[in-house]
Amino acid sequence: MTAHLTAAEQRTRPAGVAVSDLTVAFPAGGRELPAVSHVSLDLTPGKITGLVGESGSGKSTLALALMNAVPKPGLVTSGSVHIDGIGNVLSLTGSGLRRVRGPGIGYVFQASQNSLNPLKTVGKQLLDLGRSHGEKNLRGLLRRARELIEDMGLDAVRVLSSYQHELSGGMRQRVGIVFALLLNAQVLVLDEPTTALDMLSQASVLEIIKRVHRDLGLTTLVISHDLGVVGELADRTVVMYAGRVVEEGETQGILRDPRHPYTRGLLAAMPRITGDLELARALPGRPPDLLTIPRAGCVFRERCPLAMPVCADSEPPDTLSGGRRFACFAAAGSAGATSAGHAETEAAS
Repeated sequence: MTAHLTAAEQRTRPAGVAVSDLTVAFPAGGRELPAVSHVSLDLTPGKITGLVGESGSGKSTLALALMNAVPKPGLVTSGSVHIDGIGNVLSLTGSGLRRVRGPGIGYVFQASQNSLNPLKTVGKQLLDLGRSHGEKNLRGLLRRARELIEDMGLDAVRVLSSYQHELSGGMRQRVGIVFALLLNAQVLVLDEPTTALDMLSQASVLEIIKRVHRDLGLTTLVISHDLGVVGELADRTVVMYAGRVVEEGETQGILRDPRHPYTRGLLAAMPRITGDLELARALPGRPPDLLTIPRAGCVFRERCPLAMPVCADSEPPDTLSGGRRFACFAAAGSAGATSAGHAETEAAS
């Protein structure tokens, strides 16, 4: 029987996630094209990490790899995903994966407000979820579901007896979070949690995410193309472009002083309701797809205002400066920063 822990008990066990040298590729034209390329990052226990970037940057593929759920024909060609108390998720199969997906990691999929089965009530779908994970105490499962639904500010009796079409977009999104948390997940992944919601529903969902994260002591990853959403929620932010991590650091530091030209471009493109509206500028060009990602040099150079000759020949290494990690030759030179490899050498000596 699955053990249902109280919020206080869960708060004592936030799990860390360590992604190391992860590459996820898709075969095409006799080649393996990387959608995620040699990504390493940590999800700090008990903190909210934001993962931001344009559509096609590899965010969702990276998140699916956390559950060893990359869709075929994609495959993980290198790396590991280590979760405290679980081990390397990428080495698990069958029943081992079922014990991770739900009890270990709760995942709220992109556009999850449209992913409910239209032919079954929410209550029946929650029971199906419990049965699929071998839950014997279905009464206890429904009691847990009612508590979570009420925590979301919804009428549990109404929601459990409703079909998808009888709930608003914001209500369906909150139900998606209930599904992700029902089996007492330690890690919560939310993929574009405010997509297609109006402003009031978006604000409500963001407040619920913050409260649930705090009350249940979760380790949370929020994926978004919107730096405003990430800035509202995240303690740390990871910026992805063309399958690479190009910048990582504390969220407020990145918002105040972005180092990578791509991060600056994302901030400059954000819509404004005050100040000079002409300061908002769209990034030139468009992000590459799997077939057009440069095979050598910096993947952002064709859209970068700071591109230099070296950017065409060499991929910039990770650079460390003031608690920030970024991959840009121009930014490294202006910051007087230290490459990650050199920093490790200095520390060892």
